Amino acid sequence: MIHFPDGFLWGSSTSGPQSEGRLSGDGKGDNTWDYWFSQAPEKFHNQIGPENTSTFYTHYQEDIDLLEATGHTAFRTSIQWSRLIPDGDGEVNPLAVTFYRDVFQRVKDKGITLLVNLYHFDLPMVLENKGGWTQRETVLAYVRYAKVCFEEFGDLVDRWITFNEPIVPVEGGYLYQFHYPAVIDAKAAAQVAYHTQLASSMAVQASHEINPDKKIGIVLNLTPAYPRSQHPADVKAARIAELFQAKSFLDPSVKGEYPQELIYILKKHQLMPTYLPEDLEVIKANTVDYLGVNYYQPLRVAAPKHQAHPDSPFFPEFYYDHYEMPGRKMNPHRGWEIYERGIYDIAKNLEKEYSNIEWILTENGMGVEGEEKFRQDGIIQDDYRIEFIKGHLSELHKAIEEGANCQGYLLWTFIDCWSWLNSYKNRYGLVELDLETQERRIKKSGKWFKALSQNNGF
Repeated sequence: MIHFPDGFLWGSSTSGPQSEGRLSGDGKGDNTWDYWFSQAPEKFHNQIGPENTSTFYTHYQEDIDLLEATGHTAFRTSIQWSRLIPDGDGEVNPLAVTFYRDVFQRVKDKGITLLVNLYHFDLPMVLENKGGWTQRETVLAYVRYAKVCFEEFGDLVDRWITFNEPIVPVEGGYLYQFHYPAVIDAKAAAQVAYHTQLASSMAVQASHEINPDKKIGIVLNLTPAYPRSQHPADVKAARIAELFQAKSFLDPSVKGEYPQELIYILKKHQLMPTYLPEDLEVIKANTVDYLGVNYYQPLRVAAPKHQAHPDSPFFPEFYYDHYEMPGRKMNPHRGWEIYERGIYDIAKNLEKEYSNIEWILTENGMGVEGEEKFRQDGIIQDDYRIEFIKGHLSELHKAIEEGANCQGYLLWTFIDCWSWLNSYKNRYGLVELDLETQERRIKKSGKWFKALSQNNGF
């Protein structure tokens, strides 16, 4: 039996834009995903858009009961900025305040620890039309939004989160075209990343002033970069990959300053963002109280085979190639590598390099396409998901035994949810969602997860 420390949190994570859905008259404004779907529905799997998510907005009472039925002692979700403040920087939508307060109160009434994220890839479209995160005005609007959240819901929320995986909109929106505005502009990417970090630090400052007894953190996808070999060129490639992927937000969020090597590379390629000197003091003085860590698969890299063309637009891959390790363990239903050891390596790195900061594993999960083929007697028999969780928890437990400061495990996700361009292609939930009837059915993993929580181990 593997036992976890007393008080260890067991639960799941989701987000507002991926779970709530949208109703006529609910007061919600458009965010970038609403707009992008209206303009290019063909980019979305089966042309299912964000208005058709897992209908939490209308089924939340039932869903919160299912949190209890699957053993949750913690639950992480997000507030949609465009629902609370439809134009991003104006009047508050009273229907949103009523909705979120009722959701949060019902979660609290179940005795479940509530973690609430302020931003999950969902910028109000009114602000995007003004330049989005490339503009300093968006930073200030975000901080005003954050203050509204702290004041309206601070009595119900146990832990706040400023941003989820902030590197993803930077990469997706300004380098690789899988988030709106889907442009290739490394200079804008650097500016967006900087403004996002500044907004996070300013929200930490505001939270400490408004709710000084509440912890606030940031959720980062700290994907370890593993070199192909120990050859110096491969090791350098992995180090630089981590600079962009992880340290660009990890270091300023936890240490209060950017890595010098990252600054050197940005200057070398003339990508330095515009900033005010006093901003750096804000970042320095307002580090997070804890980290959320998302982990799905490793990043394996090698030294680049070819030199970048001098006239090409900049990409981080100037410094590394992606590497597929022969014989790697795979999730055949999703196409991602499964490497449980990554959890242990993240934990040891935080312990050694980041003062063993308190952290929660806020996302880990196994997506499966065509999961209905595993249904027997009306229940999804997802033993593969149970084994996936066990493997990662074994590595996490080992790290905790050695001193890692991890306080909980949150699976992605509670109920099958909509996922950006993939829509419902890959299912991750402990609970199955029937898209036709909206019926919810607990999977085998959901019943197992309840036992995991009750036993505080397996």
